[in-house]
Amino acid sequence: MTTALCFDLDGTLVHRTEPHEAVTRATLDAHGFDATDALVRIAEETFRAAKRDLEPNPFERSMRAVVAEAGGDGDPETMVETLRERAYATTEVPDAARESLSALGEDEALGVITNGTREWQVGKLEHHGLLDAFDAVVTSYEAGAHKPDSAPFDLLRERLPADEYVMVGDDYEADVEGARSAGFVPIHYEDGDDGPDLWATIDALL
Repeated sequence: MTTALCFDLDGTLVHRTEPHEAVTRATLDAHGFDATDALVRIAEETFRAAKRDLEPNPFERSMRAVVAEAGGDGDPETMVETLRERAYATTEVPDAARESLSALGEDEALGVITNGTREWQVGKLEHHGLLDAFDAVVTSYEAGAHKPDSAPFDLLRERLPADEYVMVGDDYEADVEGARSAGFVPIHYEDGDDGPDLWATIDALL
């Protein structure tokens, strides 16, 4: 029997070392804006609304909202590149995860199911040298709906045929309930599960 072991990306494989708001604030500062709480809030709320509705280029929409509100002459596309660099640089992958992914990949098919745009999320995997560890990567933008909707899970099935599917993730609603509803075996990754115990448990279940 073949098993496909799938992971959420943000908060499971990749962890933030700074809040997203801090990354946004630093980006605005770098481009000469007075990064007030109100302006940062506009950026964050615009991004969340655009992402929720699967609007194209949610990060660029966020930066355009900043420029429109502040009346500056910043270039939204350049601002997004700065945001991307800072966002990637302020994330890390637990050592135990790297070691276990290498071992698990020898026997199991590995996948990623993540909410977000493909360019941004695949870029994050590339930044951390993880992309080649996975046989398939599915983003919610490609699937046309965010987890916990079944669409991302169904698309993973299409791309990675297997007899059984396991999903590891930190968001209970999106990753556990969504996976269970889609017929995946869910494993809840809780805060602090950075050591080898979780990964040993995953290995034992397969």
